[in-house]
Amino acid sequence: MQTRLADFIKNSPQGQEADVILRSCVHCGFCLATCPTYQLLGDELDSPRGRIYLMKQMLEGQPVTQKTQLHLDRCLTCRACESTCPSGVRYAELVDISRDLIEKQVKRSADKRLIRYLLRKVLPNPLLFKPIVKIGQALRPVLPGLLKKKVPAAVKSNNLWPESRHSRKMLVLDGCVQPTLSPNINLATAHVLDALGISLIKSPQAGCCGAIAYHLNAQEEGMDAVRKNIDAWWSFIEGNEIEAIAMTASGCGVTVKEYGHMLRHDPAYAEKAAKVSSMTKDISEILVLELENLQQILNRKKINSVPNKLAFHSPCTLQHGQQIRGHVEKILQAAGFELATVSDAHLCCGSAGTYSILQPILSRQLLKNKISALEAEQPEQIVTANIGCLLHLQNGTDLPVRHWIEILNAQMSSVNV
Repeated sequence: MQTRLADFIKNSPQGQEADVILRSCVHCGFCLATCPTYQLLGDELDSPRGRIYLMKQMLEGQPVTQKTQLHLDRCLTCRACESTCPSGVRYAELVDISRDLIEKQVKRSADKRLIRYLLRKVLPNPLLFKPIVKIGQALRPVLPGLLKKKVPAAVKSNNLWPESRHSRKMLVLDGCVQPTLSPNINLATAHVLDALGISLIKSPQAGCCGAIAYHLNAQEEGMDAVRKNIDAWWSFIEGNEIEAIAMTASGCGVTVKEYGHMLRHDPAYAEKAAKVSSMTKDISEILVLELENLQQILNRKKINSVPNKLAFHSPCTLQHGQQIRGHVEKILQAAGFELATVSDAHLCCGSAGTYSILQPILSRQLLKNKISALEAEQPEQIVTANIGCLLHLQNGTDLPVRHWIEILNAQMSSVNV
């Protein structure tokens, strides 16, 4: 793709990167077949290739309208297009650059600005988010059906965090909404790793990974959260106290793995950010390397001859963002579970961070399609690897939806370690 970027952007770091990305696109159209919004709407401008044309026009100085903003807003940033692109186009990076520029040129209505502001300020802040959720949960029994379903039921912590007793240690990110909505995910992770001789520890100073603000076009705000986490973890890294940073939410994981890229131009944090990214592992990446030890623990009990049938939804942030495929399935099968075949497993469930709130109609259509695929072989439970997907999927099904690490921990809980 030939480009002639406008003077306002061409000599900036963002412009130079956008130019390289645009030039790598060969218009092949492979991305259309895997784009969820193009599948639903059939509009070229709601496909990666179409959006690339729109972004190119903007970067070349052509007028930007609310129509351009709408088509970029509809993008889930699921990155399925990146998984199928033969040219290696870094589409998500181009979208981040372009959304930031459009946000400064096209003014949103007051109500839309307010919603985005509240999402940025409430979701990443447990001091605000937790009491709001608790009030909603207290009122849940008297809420009408549709609204009641949108308020997650209260979840109690099942156990105490295991004592830090092993020489092998890893950090874990609590995140922002997960401790309130599903506190047993990291707790289950801590117990699974403890059984494998690894102590999981937390840094109280760490918070939101930064993705919410960053992807709502408040990029400096998002990068401030990134710097805060790096500062919270750096003493553990510098002192060689940990061997990895474990991620149990794939949405956070893909973001933390990109810290090095996000802060590459920050002289004070570039090197630290790159180190943090290199040490970050999804929990499935950690456990697949411990599979032999895990198998030995599981072999100490007789696994049911007819294992529970699970349908696994692989979040986009896991399979496309982090390019991790097959790890969770391998671990669950080793633990004795039967996995249902899920058609169109590459397609997004419609959660996509705050997308389900900002684009509810498209999100519900994607959810309906995803639930149909997950339930096709009549599983007993649905499991996933990201808190956002978990909550979104639960809105569309009566089957229990849990993080896969909780299921694994339950399978291991009767083992005498």
